[in-house]
Amino acid sequence: MADLCTDDGAARLAAKIQDFWRKKGFDVQVDLRPEGFVSTMRSARTDVRSDMVNGMPRRIASA
Repeated sequence: MADLCTDDGAARLAAKIQDFWRKKGFDVQVDLRPEGFVSTMRSARTDVRSDMVNGMPRRIASA
């Protein structure tokens, strides 16, 4: 299983999210936020944040 909390894994996940919604005709903005070392995870983590609301896109893609 790929680690989606690393920089590379988070970037792959962000690209998949944007591609999925682009194919359905929506424009979704996805950002990566490095959060540094997290003691409970015992490693650094990168969060994936988007402009979606309740998991749904807000904008239809412009032509």
